[in-house]
Amino acid sequence: MHAIQMLLRFVLNPTLRVGDGRPGAPWPVPDAGTTAELNDAVAHAASRHPRLHGVVVVHRGRLVAEWYGRGKDFRHGRPLGTVTFGPRTLHDVRSVSKSVVALLYGIALADGDVPDVSAPLLERFPEYPDLAADPKRSGITIEHALTMTTGMEWREKPPYRDPRNGEIAMRMARDRYRYVLERPVEEPPGERWNYSGGTTEVLGRIVADGTGMPLHEFAQRRLFAPLGIGRVEWIAEPGRTPIACSGLRFAPRDLARIGQLVLNDGVWSGRQVVAPDWITRMLTPRVSTGWCGYGYQWYLGGEGPDHWAGAIGNGDQRLHLLPEHDLVVVQTTGGYDGTLGSNPLPELLEPILAHVA
Repeated sequence: MHAIQMLLRFVLNPTLRVGDGRPGAPWPVPDAGTTAELNDAVAHAASRHPRLHGVVVVHRGRLVAEWYGRGKDFRHGRPLGTVTFGPRTLHDVRSVSKSVVALLYGIALADGDVPDVSAPLLERFPEYPDLAADPKRSGITIEHALTMTTGMEWREKPPYRDPRNGEIAMRMARDRYRYVLERPVEEPPGERWNYSGGTTEVLGRIVADGTGMPLHEFAQRRLFAPLGIGRVEWIAEPGRTPIACSGLRFAPRDLARIGQLVLNDGVWSGRQVVAPDWITRMLTPRVSTGWCGYGYQWYLGGEGPDHWAGAIGNGDQRLHLLPEHDLVVVQTTGGYDGTLGSNPLPELLEPILAHVA
């Protein structure tokens, strides 16, 4: 019965509204005639993917194309029915949230509110002295959490409704942080990337403890508001603690602001929101995922003009950056839990790159 009750709590998680609720500040746009051809090309590519919900393209800091569809959607697993999407429609971005948490860690670090990444991870959780005393865990650092190389057991292969899935088991646990930090140590830290929402969850806790405010409030004050993002939702546990690893909901236009901030080395409208050295550290490849590189909660790949950095969420939610082209592409879909069939992004990028080259 306890497991059933906890699973119901998972489905019925509250939503924290972040921001003032107004639309985000408008993007600069070029002349309409210069974007019509690209909009048509994006719409044509999007039409071949019925579960694609939205596409936003920003080039050199200007909104050059966007497309929105209509289809079934969910709010973190809860059905919303059929939704007609538009510029202001919030959408689950799932594990894109992890990359946002990395930015928040960098902001808190510059403020002196959190330790450098070389600090032992368990030092930030003095309530678990038994774990801190375990010699197998003493070498695990915050950087290992940022790069998902803690060496601790974690499995997220089962579906996200299966209690055997690591994220779901964590959220069903009475103490989610202890659950993450007491996982069996399978190998020395730093040796292998192992996808883990639990590592992001403990990073969010460190930021909240260090700044003295809930994670969503810190995000609003130090990241979302400076970028002119008017409304965000952050799915939370029943105790109103934001789900750091997967809980964010953005309008695609506003998610693109996060991408442009990263391309601008942490600067927005002349203001240094994130330290440039943190952007560099965050986007430096540290480990291989098996198909691309990985930095601090960001995926990295390609070389030369094809170099990219990405934030990726369940169902191919994408924040895709091409620094050499000064290009941000946001993609939202209804393909949660592997139901999309194929990732539309490569097909979308073809006409986009042909237009901006």
